[in-house]
Amino acid sequence: MSSHTISQDALAQLAAVIESRKPVNGGDSSASYVARLLHKGPDSFLKKIGEEATEVVMAAKDADHGGDTTKIVYEVADLWFHCMIALAHYDLSPADVIAELQRREGTSGIEEKALRKVVAREQEPT
Repeated sequence: MSSHTISQDALAQLAAVIESRKPVNGGDSSASYVARLLHKGPDSFLKKIGEEATEVVMAAKDADHGGDTTKIVYEVADLWFHCMIALAHYDLSPADVIAELQRREGTSGIEEKALRKVVAREQEPT
């Protein structure tokens, strides 16, 4: 089994746990951090995403000045975790994100960004 498959499996397993914690699936907000965030609604987990993204930046800046690079991994894990809560709230999954990354594979980031601008312009009301 490749590490790619293991990664997708781990994400899928975590996504299943998060899904089980949704209020509609009986998630108990008094017993589960995930259920509590989902019960409080988007403002709660979106705030956490912002906090965790800032912590990733801070860990990377620290690493640039001799700090421990493993802190970047720890903070990215927290960020991904909270992003997965957002995905679950909006009935999306890590597989949706992986599919989008696969769709972009082989496309220059510069080309992809330019294409998004063209599509956005085409969708603007005239």
